[in-house]
Amino acid sequence: MATQKELLRRRASRVRRSLKAVANGRPRLSIHRSSKNIYAQIIDDAQGRTLAAASTLDISLRDALKTGADVAAAAAVGKLVAERAKEAGVVDVVFDRGAFIYHGRIKALADSAREGGLNF
Repeated sequence: MATQKELLRRRASRVRRSLKAVANGRPRLSIHRSSKNIYAQIIDDAQGRTLAAASTLDISLRDALKTGADVAAAAAVGKLVAERAKEAGVVDVVFDRGAFIYHGRIKALADSAREGGLNF
């Protein structure tokens, strides 16, 4: 029987495989959620490099947030990654939720990134 870690890895690869089919050369906004923090990266898979990144561990956010593990922190990270993406010249992305359900912190990050100017 598969372990929980293996099941999450399978789900993430399933999501990523479907994203590659519809990406059309757009970079992907990849999300990782841990129990204490949330991380977001905009990755150009063609070149294999990160164009913009933000997390609750950034110095600009760490002092302003009560904790890195709530919806408000996720919204702040979404707004920050959208600002950094616009500085890098990225507007259209594909949202990669990984193995995480689109709910709670993941949804809050996505909504604030959309409000910040990213299209997905």
